[in-house]
Amino acid sequence: MRRRIVLVGATGTFGSRLAAMLARFPGIELVLAARRANPLEVLRRSLEEQGTAAQIITRIFDRSRPEDLARLSPWLVIDAAGPFQGSDYRLAREAIGLGAHYVDLADARDHVAGFTDALDDAARKADVLAVTAASSTPALSHAALEPLVEGWSRIDEVVVAISPGARAPRGFSVVKAILSYVGQPVRIFRNGAWRDVPGWSGTRRLHMPGLGTRLASICETPDLDLLPQRFSIHRTALFMAGLEVRAMHIGLALLALPVRWKLMPSLRPLARPLRSLAGILARFGSDRGGMVVQATGCDRNDQTVQARWALWAEAGSGPNTPAAPAAAWFARCLKGAKRGAVRCPVPGY
Repeated sequence: MRRRIVLVGATGTFGSRLAAMLARFPGIELVLAARRANPLEVLRRSLEEQGTAAQIITRIFDRSRPEDLARLSPWLVIDAAGPFQGSDYRLAREAIGLGAHYVDLADARDHVAGFTDALDDAARKADVLAVTAASSTPALSHAALEPLVEGWSRIDEVVVAISPGARAPRGFSVVKAILSYVGQPVRIFRNGAWRDVPGWSGTRRLHMPGLGTRLASICETPDLDLLPQRFSIHRTALFMAGLEVRAMHIGLALLALPVRWKLMPSLRPLARPLRSLAGILARFGSDRGGMVVQATGCDRNDQTVQARWALWAEAGSGPNTPAAPAAAWFARCLKGAKRGAVRCPVPGY
């Protein structure tokens, strides 16, 4: 019997990459779910032309109407739609109530922080697994950091940074997610204390292997909470993001000023024009993006030590990175996994 996987947001930037990964698994029925029929059919044909092991079907589904999930009879629901900033747990609750496993690619700090408390009891009673934050942050960032600092007596500073290529696809939900925190107070752990700083502030130049030097600024993600919690960082833990074209990066910092000065509540209403502008300016950049995780501290002999892990993606393949952890969790569900609601990273997995 084929297990039915419902991929919500299948036609999005990350959803379409995840669909290609899931389509390679035999013995499953992959339901591509999104709000519009034409993009779904284009994606389905593209996947079938590439050759698939899974059976592919398409269904219209609006994430804002989770009650419609019942008609899709899922074994597993994967939410790649976003944005998760300000979203609730209604889709996850609906999946759990139907006895289905659930995985999302959430990068919203509040969503991830409250996930386990909100859903663990229900997931255990339903005997299903519910996972949040199966994406670049925090799943991949922690997987990279853990071996870097193994055996250290103290971790002083950790900086994680992501910088996509200017020509990489820019999903509308991703743009809205970024603009939701630009100029807003962001709580970070720096110099041994928690403090609020404006989102997209603290700009610094970072060397990213394979890419050269890029600008990066404070980015609101779950890692700002989870890095100090899991790794007992002594001084500073930062997550930063950057735009490849420096004029775009600096321009966004300037646009943040009216938000910082309380002249406007948010930049989210500007998502569509700014996305269009980014498309125009993309020709001044490349399709090469990357991620870096770097740590400073003391080794087991109390000697100062530094370590760095880096990933870079060529030819527009960067959006595969946020999708990969969700595909890995799907494979884990196939093999059997603990029950309950958990957030990435999960010790022992």
